[in-house]
Amino acid sequence: MTIKREILKKQKLRNNEYYNIQDTFDNLYKQSKNGKQFKNLLSIITSDENVMLAFRNIKKNKGSKTKGTNKTNIIDVGKSEPQKLINYVKSRLGNYKPQTIRRVEIAKPNGGIRPLGIPTIEDRLIQQCILQVLEPICEAKFYKHSYGFRPNRGTHHALARASSLCNQGRFHYVVDVDIKGFFDNVNHSKLLKQLYSMGIRDKNLICIISKMLKAEVKGIGVQSKGVPQGGILSPLLSNVVLNELDWWVASQWEYMPTRYQYACRHKYRALKTTNLKECFIVRYADDFRIFCTNIDHAEIMMCAVKDWLKSRLNLEVNKEKSKVVNLKKAYSEFLGTKMKVYQKSNKWVVKSHVSDKAKLKITKTLKERIKGIQHNPCKQTVNKYNATILGMHNYYKVATRVYLDFRKIAFPLQKNLYNRLRNNSTKKGNKSKTFIKYYGDYKGKVYYVNDIALFPISLIKFQIPKGFSQEKCNFTKEGRMKIHSTLNNVNYKVLKYLMETPISYESIEFNDNKISLYVGQNGKCAVTHEKLEVGSMHVHHKTPKNKGGTDKYENLIYLKDEVHILIHAADDETIAKYLGKLNLSTFALSKVNKLRELVGNFKI
Repeated sequence: MTIKREILKKQKLRNNEYYNIQDTFDNLYKQSKNGKQFKNLLSIITSDENVMLAFRNIKKNKGSKTKGTNKTNIIDVGKSEPQKLINYVKSRLGNYKPQTIRRVEIAKPNGGIRPLGIPTIEDRLIQQCILQVLEPICEAKFYKHSYGFRPNRGTHHALARASSLCNQGRFHYVVDVDIKGFFDNVNHSKLLKQLYSMGIRDKNLICIISKMLKAEVKGIGVQSKGVPQGGILSPLLSNVVLNELDWWVASQWEYMPTRYQYACRHKYRALKTTNLKECFIVRYADDFRIFCTNIDHAEIMMCAVKDWLKSRLNLEVNKEKSKVVNLKKAYSEFLGTKMKVYQKSNKWVVKSHVSDKAKLKITKTLKERIKGIQHNPCKQTVNKYNATILGMHNYYKVATRVYLDFRKIAFPLQKNLYNRLRNNSTKKGNKSKTFIKYYGDYKGKVYYVNDIALFPISLIKFQIPKGFSQEKCNFTKEGRMKIHSTLNNVNYKVLKYLMETPISYESIEFNDNKISLYVGQNGKCAVTHEKLEVGSMHVHHKTPKNKGGTDKYENLIYLKDEVHILIHAADDETIAKYLGKLNLSTFALSKVNKLRELVGNFKI
């Protein structure tokens, strides 16, 4: 589904506004910042607005169509009426018993296996309900330089922070710590205590989360430790576990209390006169690096972190992969890149590449995409190849030497492209708008398959990663202003009415899509482009249900009542009456005729 609106940039925030629950989340965040203890969260979790918001958010997730052990997916759940779904969630949480989890194993780049636990779609929906309420509470307590699985943050922000510490802060010694099987070894008891210490004191909710953690994995049994990778709540819970580590490291230097109140820079200058270890942590999920200014501090921190993880979280460190790196002499790998520092104009600056492991993975993936085009040279395989190239370029463009890395990757693949596509490619074809935008200045050989230009592998430009602005926040008005504009062009009263008055006999999918549709059409009739008003607007199925039509977004369209009547009108008198009322342009009339044909009517 595509909604062409630049002013609505963030899907989750938009969804919160649709279901009129943003103020609730804002209050939870503010109260959590002020140290409040929450003892009745289930009433918010099971509220009508939160349940419908959860359905909407989970529907957008790619994994929503993945079936659990009971063989149902989001499409099956969407067939329910809204009130039935709300009642179902309330009854399940009244005496919660998790359904069994489906085990899926996927291969890791290093040859190992990563186990995924896929809950049923009903349990994922319940987890989403819980996540939406816990997230603002936990966000208020999380350390500012953890970047994994958090709103508005990503790998580029973590890499920007790491580069900043090396370039501006001169932190050239890195503690690389690898936790053994983090997700499989999380201590349940410790995790529940950490939630409790964050102010989540609702005992019924803590009990429900405990049951989720111990849910039976089909074919394996009940889990005594770990959080299932694949569960919607798991990323937040993993951040809760390691948030304690973040704050412990930060307390060693960044948040060390001093006798006097200093400005930040003056405080660090004062602390340097002590024997304290100067260090900063940058974390993305369970992958973290601690940056220090000298080898002694780094080695002390390595020993301290190992002991702390073992004694506090009962987590083991992989000794073979964990080490202290002097960035002036060796590379440190982090999030698919490897970085070191070199001397330039009497300064030490970061030099980064795509990691060796990532280069092998990129090459393997692109070979598979090329083979896919060879065996099936259609639009889908070509677009999949182009999307893969664009995605890789977008991710790795923050490595300073990325252009050298992708040239090395591209060189052997040119032969692969020639040999596999010589019978399916042409010398001429069309370059898409995306090709022209990103690769317009490419001077090398372009392959065309099915009249579509393949994106070049080698053409990529370094882009300085932008640091994360701490002012951005989903749960404050000022923070949201930094993220996206408000609903300027949509009548909020109409939008609120649509949110508060679902059509009881229609499916959840229909009621959910009619809200997106109103915003997607800028609150205007699709034929006349006049503003829609409550009481004189209709959601029309392009292909009627009795002809196999569905409640999918693509099959729905908002129309003025007069236009809707004209589409279904079969007698000349009614047609003449509404044609006179509407005074349609030639283009608008052609739209009406297309819709008339879909319902089985003749052209006007």
